[in-house]
Amino acid sequence: MSRTLVIGDIHGGFKALQQIFERAEVTDNDRFIFLGDYVDGWSESSQVIRFLMELSQKNDCIFIRGNHDAWCEDWLSVGNTPDMWLFNGGKSTIESYNDYSLEDLDLHLEFFQRMKSYHIDHNNRLFIHAGYSSMHGPEKEVYSSNYRWDRTLWEMAVAMDKKLEKNSVLYPKRLLLYREIFIGHTPTIDIGINHPANKANIWNIDTGAAYTGSLSMMDIDTKEVWQSDLLPSLYPSEKGRNSDVIGNKTL
Repeated sequence: MSRTLVIGDIHGGFKALQQIFERAEVTDNDRFIFLGDYVDGWSESSQVIRFLMELSQKNDCIFIRGNHDAWCEDWLSVGNTPDMWLFNGGKSTIESYNDYSLEDLDLHLEFFQRMKSYHIDHNNRLFIHAGYSSMHGPEKEVYSSNYRWDRTLWEMAVAMDKKLEKNSVLYPKRLLLYREIFIGHTPTIDIGINHPANKANIWNIDTGAAYTGSLSMMDIDTKEVWQSDLLPSLYPSEKGRNSDVIGNKTL
């Protein structure tokens, strides 16, 4: 049986990625949708990308671009190193590429350039890193950066009345566009949950792997979940991105 497995923000935690693959007993028949932010944080960002490149040669994979991936792509492409990126995990990503040849760097750049802004499957399920603000969905989004940065979609779902039915005139029209929406970007540990969180028809798969949480993988049909150990326990000599907060919002 093939499964479609969605994976939250990895942030350089290659050990955690290996753990969830082992715990889910992944096979060559499985299909993967990664929600972005593969790099920046723990020390193995380049190893994560290398693993994903190899995985895509064997399995059907969709890679969504996150805000950290856009920063890394810009660095690989033209050498840009903005302070905001360096202070939010970029330094560890650059260090992880220290021993790579120019040819390998070019191959990794091509991998980043092929990433998608979002994906909509045949069951009208949307997969996007952060969100969108357009009332007509990401296809009509004016600000493409919202794919990687928007938090209003998740914040709206968290604030909703749990009893609100989809046929209610008060149900947000942005959410009615899709059967389900799968996102990352805003860690569920922000609301005290170290597990994929379901609010309205949104599933948030970012369980804080960049900080003190785990990396999570979920079967989009059965909703079965596999999680790694807490990332600080896998990288005990590192700090991850525990102090990376701007305006009380984690990046």
